[in-house]
Amino acid sequence: MTAPTMPAPHRTGTTTWADLITAVQEAGQYPTRAEAERITRIVLSALGGHVTGDERVALAQALPEEAARVVASQIPATRPLTASEFVDSVAVRTEGATPATARWDVSSVLSTLPQLVGDDLIARVIAQLPPGYALLFGRADLNPAS
Repeated sequence: MTAPTMPAPHRTGTTTWADLITAVQEAGQYPTRAEAERITRIVLSALGGHVTGDERVALAQALPEEAARVVASQIPATRPLTASEFVDSVAVRTEGATPATARWDVSSVLSTLPQLVGDDLIARVIAQLPPGYALLFGRADLNPAS
């Protein structure tokens, strides 16, 4: 997956929803903006339930307004999902998805976020999640599951 280019990386509030969708469309090689937008909403809504506390607030503040609403509107999960369970949860939410296509979709969205919100915030988000999520964000998993 090629890292998409986004205008003004790491600057809160300068990237628009349209910029995010374009980046996801490029990263995931989706044929239409509508497909990229659908996948972005599904993945961000799943993520929104698993990021909590200060990191959730910071993530919402760093995202474009539409994306922030998707993340912030989610009820926190009762238990953290493993990375594999997270991908499976996205597959269930996505019509016609398989575990392989859901992993592609998750990675297509999450790998665009570091350029948008900054590596430091993504590192904090990943640290809050169970082992295995780093790979979904396009990062090396330095703390693999035992």
